[in-house]
Amino acid sequence: MMRWQELHIEVPYKRTSGQIKTYCPECRDKRKNRHDKSLSCNLATGMFNCHYCGYSGCAAPKQENWRKPFYNPRPLSIKKTEYKKPEPPSGTGRQMGAKALSWFKGRGISEETLKSLKVTEGLEWMPQKEGQANTVQFNYYRDGELLNTKFRTGDKCFKLVSGAELLPYNIDGIKGTKEVIITEGEIDALSFHTCGRTDVVSVPNGANANLFYLDDYIEDYFDDKETVYIAVDTDTKGVGLRDELLRRFGAERCKIVTYGEGCKDANEHLIKFGRESLLKCLESAQDVKVDGVFQISDFEQSLDALFEYGLQKGVTIGHDNFDRLCSFETKRLCIVTGIPSSGKSEFIDEIAERLNIRYGWRFAYFSPENAPLAYHASKLIEKFTGKKFSRNTLGYGEYRNVKEHLEKNFFFIAPPDNFKIDNILEKAKYLVRKKGIKALVIDPYNRLDSEQGNRNETLYISGLLDKLTNFAQMYDVMVILMAHPTKLQKNKDGKFEAPTLYDISGSANFANKADFAIVVHRNMEQNYVEVHVRKVKFKHLGEHGVCFFRYNINNGRYVPYDTNGSNGEIIWDNNNHLIQQIKEQHQKSEHHLFTGFEEDSGECPF
Repeated sequence: MMRWQELHIEVPYKRTSGQIKTYCPECRDKRKNRHDKSLSCNLATGMFNCHYCGYSGCAAPKQENWRKPFYNPRPLSIKKTEYKKPEPPSGTGRQMGAKALSWFKGRGISEETLKSLKVTEGLEWMPQKEGQANTVQFNYYRDGELLNTKFRTGDKCFKLVSGAELLPYNIDGIKGTKEVIITEGEIDALSFHTCGRTDVVSVPNGANANLFYLDDYIEDYFDDKETVYIAVDTDTKGVGLRDELLRRFGAERCKIVTYGEGCKDANEHLIKFGRESLLKCLESAQDVKVDGVFQISDFEQSLDALFEYGLQKGVTIGHDNFDRLCSFETKRLCIVTGIPSSGKSEFIDEIAERLNIRYGWRFAYFSPENAPLAYHASKLIEKFTGKKFSRNTLGYGEYRNVKEHLEKNFFFIAPPDNFKIDNILEKAKYLVRKKGIKALVIDPYNRLDSEQGNRNETLYISGLLDKLTNFAQMYDVMVILMAHPTKLQKNKDGKFEAPTLYDISGSANFANKADFAIVVHRNMEQNYVEVHVRKVKFKHLGEHGVCFFRYNINNGRYVPYDTNGSNGEIIWDNNNHLIQQIKEQHQKSEHHLFTGFEEDSGECPF
């Protein structure tokens, strides 16, 4: 007899076979929606699984090898990240001393502003100096509660509180306002505040374009803003930050603040020309052009950066053999193809996992062939942890850690009954604004609802690819489209050859309109994977060629392989990439200067 009653699982009377959905005894009483039947049960085998909390197991009679069903004690949706909170200023800081006040006064910043934003001064251990140093302390409050502090020495060493929450500086100052000014550093924020514009915030970590910390603040603090003034520095890094802010907030409500000849930021302008002139910079801020007509002045800063530094290689996945052939950048369309069972989707996941680890890229997937979503997530978990997705190999702590990481970095688009491309892109647009995704994966093309109508297939595909490219350029993302070939060619030995993009069903436009074209082909006889880079539109990003990998069946990762036999014994990568990342970040914070913060001119005497 099945043990349904013993496990408090409700089963319809006299039902003994088939699949049912019923209430989960572990999470039902803890949920808002108590009427959701989230527990799937196989009445014949006794296997059950809750799609909400992860409670699973078997109701069959206990055998010698029976084990206790898995129960997830902490579903992801219940508990938020716990951050360390800094000591209050009364314990570590004091009001500004005479020297510091004099320095701020020389930079045009009033004592009233320093008191209003609770800027303090005090001793702090600074890793760059390996000892105590006198610092100015920019205190980050939300709803009047101190959540973080940035320490700055007189010679421009910086430190944030380790483990504390990252949030915009002066976030309380913009609650309920119609406008917001966003600066690149606290001193620029103080400059606008001194001019009477208290509706100003600063990014917490300088010109770092990874704005993950905005996720928790978009809805409550920024969605109600009619105008967003982007008032960052005009140097190369500032341009990158500006573009990411425009992407997150939407160009249609943003204005770009510039400071005139010889001034790279707000504080320089305040020192040289005074308060009234800085306010006029806001009044003359330019709308972001969205009508498709541009002049050189509209993208002059980007052009100047290109002139100064040249064309730069894109982001790489960390496999040298592939990186020599291809590097990625946003605003591009990447087409991936290959014959069935060649590992196309697995290699796309490899790209996604490695770009996320290396650069913090967030991904959105429309991938119905990987359904159900839990199956796809399990494959990603293997790639991040380096371990097979199993209770026997993956500890609960690691499992919990990687789930939390996926929760913040990977998003899955799975509309129940509308696979039209416009619907997919509308949801991706939402994820750009709310979550800051940098890439959209559509896997595969042939699962999109066809809207060909009376058009011939070539014109229809051409229009769809144009729509994907336009979306990539407008929202500054990379779009990866997987498309199956239909013309499977065999060579004289009767073996399938690696296809080209011209073998994809329907149109040569797959080859013509791609920025990147990748073919994944599995060599069954030699047991390795060929990755052909068939197209890289811009030569500074890569070139045509082929590289080789071995596939790790335990965790889905790819390891570079030399077909000439000089590899020696294959060294499989089974490390947990998330743990490696944490260790590397910890080492950086201990042994390197903090970079990416505001670099104002002139040292100060405190």
